[in-house]
Amino acid sequence: MIRRTVNGQSLRGYRQNVEVNGYKIKPHADLTGADLKGADLKGGNLRRANLGNADLRNANLVGANLERANLRNANLRNANLRNADLRNADLRNANLEGANLEGANLEEAYLSGANLKGANLKRRDLRGANLKGANLAGANLKGANLKGANLTNTRMPNGTIHD
Repeated sequence: MIRRTVNGQSLRGYRQNVEVNGYKIKPHADLTGADLKGADLKGGNLRRANLGNADLRNANLVGANLERANLRNANLRNANLRNADLRNADLRNANLEGANLEGANLEEAYLSGANLKGANLKRRDLRGANLKGANLAGANLKGANLKGANLTNTRMPNGTIHD
């Protein structure tokens, strides 16, 4: 079995519940408004968790399962989301400025109004993602799959607004 740690605590196969900054990290957890800035949540299972308005600045979410999680209005500035599962995640109006999304799955994610300024989205799967009104200024979209994505009123990497 693969061993993973969250702030020094073991996550065996993503099943063991752990506490970080006094918050229980587990699927379906209610972490609304949680202060998790700089937290090491590598490999954590937060599937369907409510992280709305949470502060996750500089958090390590490498390989985390955030499928169908509510991250609406969350602050993920400079967070490391490499290889994270964000399928169908609600990231509306989230701040992902400077976030590393290399290897992350964003298929059908809700990113309307999100700030992705300078984010690394290179070769990302954004099929069917809702990016309406998102800010992608300076983002790296090289090789990204945007098939079926909603780009209405989205600020593109070159600064133009998509119709």
